[in-house]
Amino acid sequence: MNTPESTKDNPRLLGLSIRRGLIGHCPHCGEGKIFGNYLKVLPECSHCHEDFSHQRADDLPAYIVLFIVGHIVIGGMMTVETYWEWPVMWHVLLWPMLTLILSLALLPRIKGAVVGLQWSLKMHGFSHRPDGDEARLFKPSESTL
Repeated sequence: MNTPESTKDNPRLLGLSIRRGLIGHCPHCGEGKIFGNYLKVLPECSHCHEDFSHQRADDLPAYIVLFIVGHIVIGGMMTVETYWEWPVMWHVLLWPMLTLILSLALLPRIKGAVVGLQWSLKMHGFSHRPDGDEARLFKPSESTL
C-alpha cells in the first residue's frame, strides 16, 4: 500500500492525475485501472495498490456531465433552428439520442478525472491522515470534553 514516505518522492501533479483518471487509469501509477465495472471504482489499484476505497466522487461527475452535454445539445438545437429547417421528427430522434450517447460516454471519464483530482489534492483520506469527517473520529471536539 502507498505510504506517506513513498509519496514524498512522487509529487502529485494535478494535470497528470486528472488525465490518468480521464482514461480510467490509476492517478498514482498510471498503470492500473480505476474501474471494475462501468462506474464502480475498485477498492485499490491492481498495479501499485493505491487505496481508492475512501474516494467520494458522489454527484459531481453527473453535474459536470449535465453541464457539458446540456451546452452541446442546446447549442446544437439552437444552431439547427437558426440556420436550417429540419422536420420535427429529426429533432425528436437526434437530440435525445445524442444526449444519451454523450452522457453515457462522458460519465465514466469524468468520474475518473474527479477521482484523480481528489487523489492529487489529497482529499478524503488520500493524504493518509484523517481529514474532514474522519478527523472528528480521532480528535475530540471541545463540545465533547
